[in-house]
Amino acid sequence: MVRSSAAAIVAGGLLLGANAGYAAGKNVDRRAPEFSRSDLQHRRVSLAAYRGKVVLLNFWATWCAPCRIEMPRFVEWQNEYGGKGLQIVGVSIDDDDSPVRPFVETLKLNYPIVMGDARLGERYGGVLGVPVTFLIDRKGVIRARFEGETDLSKMESKIRDLLDASAH
Repeated sequence: MVRSSAAAIVAGGLLLGANAGYAAGKNVDRRAPEFSRSDLQHRRVSLAAYRGKVVLLNFWATWCAPCRIEMPRFVEWQNEYGGKGLQIVGVSIDDDDSPVRPFVETLKLNYPIVMGDARLGERYGGVLGVPVTFLIDRKGVIRARFEGETDLSKMESKIRDLLDASAH
């Protein structure tokens, strides 16, 4: 497995400053690419296993300031909406899991974290900077892509819409 280094991701594109926020296109309204990886506890995490749930798939890194702002909200959302069908999955793009493990413990993340690589990022339309977050409906279709520092209230509203639409 080829790991994607932070330097390569930064060199490969901008850190999403000017393009931050909601991004249409780039895999939106297409089936989410399947993946299966081990989480930090060596349990298998497969996107297919979450079919029937709304999935928030978040590409992030320990060195990413906007990621540090979002992740506590994701913990709240997993608590609040998990019983209604939301499953959050984090994909760290750090070079290895050594900085990730203490970061996850410090933030008390309550959702699975897997290690990503360039290939997985490419399958999702290119992840050239972080954070990049996808909202995937219960049928496995990407319904939204958020890039960079995002208005979390808009993201939460879209989550609620997906949970409500698929609950009927």
